[in-house]
Amino acid sequence: MGTVFSLDVRGPRAHEAGPAVEDAVAWLHRVDELFSPYREESELSRLARGELSAGDCDPLIAEVLLLCEGAEEMSDGWFSTRYAGGLDPTGLVKGWAVEKASQRLAEAGAADSCVNGGGDIQLCGRAGPGRPWRTGISDPLRPGRLAAVVEGEGRLAVATSGTAERGCHVLDPRTGSPPRHGLVSVTVLAEGLTAADAWATAAFARGRSARDWLEALPDVEAFAVTADGGTWSTTGFEKFTAG
Repeated sequence: MGTVFSLDVRGPRAHEAGPAVEDAVAWLHRVDELFSPYREESELSRLARGELSAGDCDPLIAEVLLLCEGAEEMSDGWFSTRYAGGLDPTGLVKGWAVEKASQRLAEAGAADSCVNGGGDIQLCGRAGPGRPWRTGISDPLRPGRLAAVVEGEGRLAVATSGTAERGCHVLDPRTGSPPRHGLVSVTVLAEGLTAADAWATAAFARGRSARDWLEALPDVEAFAVTADGGTWSTTGFEKFTAG
């Protein structure tokens, strides 16, 4: 998927988590083989070129495309898998893959974990006894610095879309060009990273109207940085802000 992944397992049984971690890593490699737009032989690339039909693909392809259709509908088209005639579900599939990897760890007994896929994070449980997980949100205008720190326990996903890591790679689905709206990053908090990743992508593409749209989504909070160095957040974001 063109980025770095890390898995952090805590808790009293962390020393027993080796097989679960290996299973999660194998899962992530499988997703990359199926969905990578950088691999000419991936099923996604072959589907996009018309060499395969959706019915000929691994069922995971259909699962992700169905999730993408739902995200497109819920975002009024601001989340989209199609640009200039191509097929690209990467605005959702990485978050989905990381969330599934986290679930595999939990099902294997690793109740406290952090799975990080290129800065998009799925948290589970706690960082330690009585200690929530703490996650920094990078400041896109000041490399090496943080714009905010969030904390939480249980299931919490943190996904950021913006220009800091890969430049402006999110396109306005209506024009096929980079959005011109003054946002440089949008971070979304949700229970699962599938939704958080998709909503962060859609919100960054949407721009000026993103805040009102995010406020209306259930169980979702967000934080954004603007090109002039300003910030805004949804009304419930403060409860996740680390003191």
